[in-house]
Amino acid sequence: MTEPARRILLSFLFVLAVLAAPVASAVKPAVAAPADSAKYAAIVVDANTGEVLYARRADSPRYPASITKVMTLYLAFEALSTGKLKPNDLIVMSPRAAAQPPSKLGLHPGETITVDDAIRALAIKSANDVAVAVAEKIGGTESRFAALMTLKAQELGMTQTRFVNAHGLPDSRQLSSARDIAILSRAVMRDYPQYYAYFSQRTWTFRGREMRNHNGLLHRMPGVDGLKTGFTNASGYNLAASAVRDNRRLITVVLGGASTRSRDDHVADLLNVGFDVMRRRERGEIITVAQSMFEPQMPSAPVQYAAVDQGDRSAPSAERTAAPAAALPARPRDLTGELNATGLRGSVPASAAGAMRPIPDADEQRQVVLASVVPTEQPARPAAAPARPKPAAAKPKRDPNAVWAVQVGAFKSRGEANSWLKQVGKRFSSHFRAADGSVQAANGWYRSRYAGLTQEAAKKACAALKAKRLPCMVFKNG
Repeated sequence: MTEPARRILLSFLFVLAVLAAPVASAVKPAVAAPADSAKYAAIVVDANTGEVLYARRADSPRYPASITKVMTLYLAFEALSTGKLKPNDLIVMSPRAAAQPPSKLGLHPGETITVDDAIRALAIKSANDVAVAVAEKIGGTESRFAALMTLKAQELGMTQTRFVNAHGLPDSRQLSSARDIAILSRAVMRDYPQYYAYFSQRTWTFRGREMRNHNGLLHRMPGVDGLKTGFTNASGYNLAASAVRDNRRLITVVLGGASTRSRDDHVADLLNVGFDVMRRRERGEIITVAQSMFEPQMPSAPVQYAAVDQGDRSAPSAERTAAPAAALPARPRDLTGELNATGLRGSVPASAAGAMRPIPDADEQRQVVLASVVPTEQPARPAAAPARPKPAAAKPKRDPNAVWAVQVGAFKSRGEANSWLKQVGKRFSSHFRAADGSVQAANGWYRSRYAGLTQEAAKKACAALKAKRLPCMVFKNG
C-alpha cells in the first residue's frame, strides 16, 4: 500500500471512530447492572432501621462464594464473646484444612495460627485453609460447623440460606440470597460491633508477607468499612459492602457481577444513590433508590472462569480463560431492568404512606430505561389538502386538589430527561394533558416529572405507565 493510500485509510478510520463515540455514550446507563444478568441480584438496606431501600431478585437463590466466611466469622466472634475462644488461642492446621485450594494462607499440616490472625486471614486474605481450621476448632468437624452455620442463619431470619462448608468453595447445596446476606451483614455489626473493625483492615502482614484486602472499595471509596468479597464460576463476582456518611450507614449486596471492576463500580453507584436518597428524605421528599436510578441489562459476554474461589483477585490468572466477547448490537435494544418502587419487603416511612400505598407494585417490576424503546412514529401519510386550522383546545381548569405529581424517570443528562418527558407526555397524553411537565435537577440527576394532578389522576397515570412496564412514582408536592 502506498503512503498516500495508507494516510487516507487511517484518516477514514479516525473519522469512523469519532462518529461512533457519541453513539456509545448515548446508550450508557446512569447506573449499569453487571452484564451477567442471569446471576445478578442486589439489595440496599438502611443498617440502622433495616429498611430495604432497593432490591432486585433479592430472594432468588444464589451461590454466596467467599461471602460465606462472614458467617464463619460471626460464629468465631460469638465464641470470642462467650469466652469459648481467646484471641491468642492457637489453631492447628489439619491435613484436610491445609489441602484446601486457593485463596489460602499456605500453612502446612501441624502448623499453628492464633485466633486473632485466623480472623484477619479470613476477613482480609479470604483464606480457605484457615476457614476449615477455624470450623474444626469451633465445631470439631467442618460438617458439624456448617450445621451450626445453618442453624444460626435460621435464627437470624436468613430463610433462603443453607451452608455445607465454611469457606464458600463450589457446592450446589450451599445457597443464600442477597437479602439473607444483608441480614447477616447487619447482624455482624449489630451483635459484635467490637469485632467489626476486622473487616475494615486494608492490609495485613503475616510472617513477613503483606496481604491486601480483596475489597477494592476499602481502598478507593471514602466511608466504606467492610465487609466481604467472593467469586466462583457459578456465583460470579459478589460483594457485601457497608459504608457510613453523615452518621448514616448503608449495606449493599451485589451478587453475580461480571468482573471485579464492574461489580465494585455498581456497588459504589448503589451506595452513592442510596445516600442521596436518604439526604433527600431528610428534606421531605418521598423517594427510594428504585425511583432514582435505572439498571439496564447489558448484553453479556460469554466468559468462562476456573470453578474455584480465588479470593476475588482483580488480576487474571492462568486458570481463567475468556471466550471472545459478544458483539454489541448495532442499534439500542429494549434494555430493561427489574426494580421495585416500594423497596420490596422494606418498610415505607409513615410520611410516605399516603403517596406510596395506593400504587400496587409487583414483586419485581420491569422498568424501561432508554427512550429508544418507545414505539417510533408511523410513516408520514401522503400530504392532504390544507385544512382550516382548528382553534387550540383550552386547557382544563386546574382542580384545587391538584397537588400531586408523577415522576417518570431520572437521568444523568438533561437532554435525555427532556426527551423522555416529551415522549411519555405524547404517548400518555390523556393522562398528562392537564399536567405541567418539567425536568428538575438535583445532586447530579435530572428528574422527569408531571405535576398539577389530583391524587386519583396521578394514580391512574402511574398505573397506565406500569401497565406498559414503564417507571413511575407518585408523590405529593409541597
